[in-house]
Amino acid sequence: MHAVTRLADIDFHADSSVVARCLIGVTLLVDGVGGRIVEVEAYDKGDPASHCYAGQTVRNASMFGEPGRAYVYRSYGIHWCLNLVCRESGHGAGVLIRALEPTHGLDIMRARRGVENARLLCSGPGRVGEALGIDRGLDGLRLDRPPFGLAAREGEPDIAIGPRIGISKARDVPWRFGMAGSRFLSRPFPRG
Repeated sequence: MHAVTRLADIDFHADSSVVARCLIGVTLLVDGVGGRIVEVEAYDKGDPASHCYAGQTVRNASMFGEPGRAYVYRSYGIHWCLNLVCRESGHGAGVLIRALEPTHGLDIMRARRGVENARLLCSGPGRVGEALGIDRGLDGLRLDRPPFGLAAREGEPDIAIGPRIGISKARDVPWRFGMAGSRFLSRPFPRG
């Protein structure tokens, strides 16, 4: 894997919807385990579905920190989820990693998840967290240093765009981005 400079050449100071598109096709590793990002969702502090909407708390403090860091939170008290922080410090924005195409450390991911089917290893934010060994200890860490690794995408992927899923507010906002046609998506994108 060819490690890249400047966090896979992504400007994490940009708007979350811009960063989200740029992440599709980038390889994300945690301690050498991971794969190609095939699905993400963008969130911003002005967005009622964002953890930042009501302001900074102990739980979401990393999302208000420096861009290019991890924001890790527990969803429904069960699953650890990984967001990549963007915008300027103090703003509160990030990109949720929803799905990966597993490429590195498949045996480790299979052991962590207890499933053999590669498509089910990282097809959803909770599955990504479990497969990559994400926990609160990674919250606030820089993405350009171990245990994280990012590698630039090869070529320009065809990107599907649609509304975010699994939320109750601002469901119509088209800030879900994915690699068109990938079999590793958490859910297919609506046609048209």
